[in-house]
Amino acid sequence: MPRATNGPATLARRKKVLKKARGYFGNKSRLFRYAKDAVDRAEVYAYRDRRKKKTEFRQLWIVRINAICRNNGINYSRFIRGIKAAGIEMDRKQLSELAIHDEAAFLTLIEKAKAANAA
Repeated sequence: MPRATNGPATLARRKKVLKKARGYFGNKSRLFRYAKDAVDRAEVYAYRDRRKKKTEFRQLWIVRINAICRNNGINYSRFIRGIKAAGIEMDRKQLSELAIHDEAAFLTLIEKAKAANAA
C-alpha cells in the first residue's frame, strides 16, 4: 500500500502561509520555508502590539492633557486629582479630545480642578 501524505492539506497550509507573506522582501515572500518563519514572527509582534497600542494611546492622551494644563498653571497630577474631587467623570481620551477641539471647555475644567484642589 502506498504511503499517504495528504497532499491537498499540505498544499493548502503552505498556500495560506505564502498568502500572509505577500509583500515581504526576498525569499520570505516566495519560499515556504522562509515565509513560515517570517509570518510566525510577524504574528507574535502583531499579538504583542495590539496590547501595546492601548498603553501608547493612553500615554499620548496624558502628554496632551499635561501640555495644555501646564500652559494654564496646573500640572497633570493636580488636574486629575482636582477633576476627581469635583466629581467629573471623564476618561483621558475624552479629556484629550476636549483639549484639542474645544479649548474653552477644557479651560473651565481646569478652573473647576483648581477650585476643587483649593477646597
